[in-house]
Amino acid sequence: MKELRREQDATTEIELKGISFKKARGWLLFAIGWLLSPLCWWNDLIFNLPVAYGFGYLCSLFSSSWMLPGTIVGYWFSNLIGILLMQAGAIDVFQSQERNLKKELFWGVVSSSIFTIVVVALIQLKVLDLPVDLLVRGQ
Repeated sequence: MKELRREQDATTEIELKGISFKKARGWLLFAIGWLLSPLCWWNDLIFNLPVAYGFGYLCSLFSSSWMLPGTIVGYWFSNLIGILLMQAGAIDVFQSQERNLKKELFWGVVSSSIFTIVVVALIQLKVLDLPVDLLVRGQ
């Protein structure tokens, strides 16, 4: 079964000047993921906050008090999706062996959650400042 799958992948893989469709898709997923991820310093205003606000707005249709929590969850989801897209893209580009989607998804969620916990801990320990805190203090 695996050999049949590999043959199908090999026959359907398109080569265009040395770049396969799989690698081009991987680079595209990686780029979109980077734009949504917390690794891109300027992405929040252009990508993440509108996505988060839209998610919060959809949540507020059920209850008006869900706007802020929905926005926060939407922001976290947009960053999580960004990291998962980066991971999927990198695997397409750099890994040639069989993929395990459940395992990849699990480790992507775990690594994103650990990243979130570390950032929250650094904020709580006053190692990092929130931009709101900087604006309030006038620094």
